[in-house]
Amino acid sequence: MEKTVSRYRLQVQRSAIHKRGVFALEAIPRNRRVIEYTGARLRYGEVVRRQRRLMRMGKPPHVYFAWLGQGWAIDGAAGGNGAQFINHCCDPNLDVRRIRGHILFFSKRRIRSGDELTIDYKYDKAERATRCRCGSPKCRGTINLK
Repeated sequence: MEKTVSRYRLQVQRSAIHKRGVFALEAIPRNRRVIEYTGARLRYGEVVRRQRRLMRMGKPPHVYFAWLGQGWAIDGAAGGNGAQFINHCCDPNLDVRRIRGHILFFSKRRIRSGDELTIDYKYDKAERATRCRCGSPKCRGTINLK
């Protein structure tokens, strides 16, 4: 990852949680801004169109949408900076904050060099349950909220 993306050295690499993940290459203190979630800004209708197009092509539904609120989302697969590869964990080391139209990830606790960066995806409990593979002792079994 480029230095302009984060003030900390990060790297996308193979993850034990799911395919690829983002890892700290240096220690990150508690309560620091780590990285912004970037990509194309889309209205709700465009998100739906993109998902339908992927399904028609036989591809799995898009998983890189982060919701800003008020009908807007960010598509990390279109112009993303690598933050789209941050995996879910039921006991994450990052908090998500939406500040003035930006999605920012802050460290919840000290992150050691080599640790995988994680957030809680907090999928709605009404959505189809998605199995969690975070491996945390606090794992709730699904990415969905209970």
